[in-house]
Amino acid sequence: MEIIDISPTLHPGIAVWPGDVGFSRSRSLAIEDGDNLDLSAVATTVHVGAHADAPSHYVAGGPGIDMADLSAYVGGGQVIEVTVPRGARIGVDDLRIAIDAPRVLFRTGTFPDPDAFNEDFAAFRPDTIDFLASQGVRLVGIDTPSVDLFADKDLVAHRALGRHGMANLECLSLAGVAPGVYTLVALPLKIKGADASPVRAVLLTDRL
Repeated sequence: MEIIDISPTLHPGIAVWPGDVGFSRSRSLAIEDGDNLDLSAVATTVHVGAHADAPSHYVAGGPGIDMADLSAYVGGGQVIEVTVPRGARIGVDDLRIAIDAPRVLFRTGTFPDPDAFNEDFAAFRPDTIDFLASQGVRLVGIDTPSVDLFADKDLVAHRALGRHGMANLECLSLAGVAPGVYTLVALPLKIKGADASPVRAVLLTDRL
């Protein structure tokens, strides 16, 4: 079994949404300074790197990430490559392949560098989310910072996810990952009331 890491590395240079809290790590103890151990702390947006949104991120009164159904983040997952222009929404006609798993990860290539934020990444049309839900999809992932376009304040794709009770993953590193069906493991942290959580997303080449 091969483990394919699809999470960008968290470090001070990783890009976050403009205006959000960047990642930093501070050390309070260091072996190299004569301490008996290393000890550090981090400060960051919960939407850093590969992450899962909670419904509370886009629905007033929605549950936090600590209430997430973890079964949505583990199991059969399909990687699909779509070819769309930067700044475009992915439509149903762009899929061009049968949906073969209840978790679908989209490789768009429109956010190529996790350390350099570009605003013209691709996202989803809400009717594409509706279609995926009709195919039994429980989780949608994408290799961009959001399932919605950068300037979309209405969050139409997020709201479509909310209508169907679907989970999502954003900012996955899917470059070089061959399309196909894998086992996805991408568990969010149990952060009480949080609107999102970083995940360590991996694909396993053997199905569980």
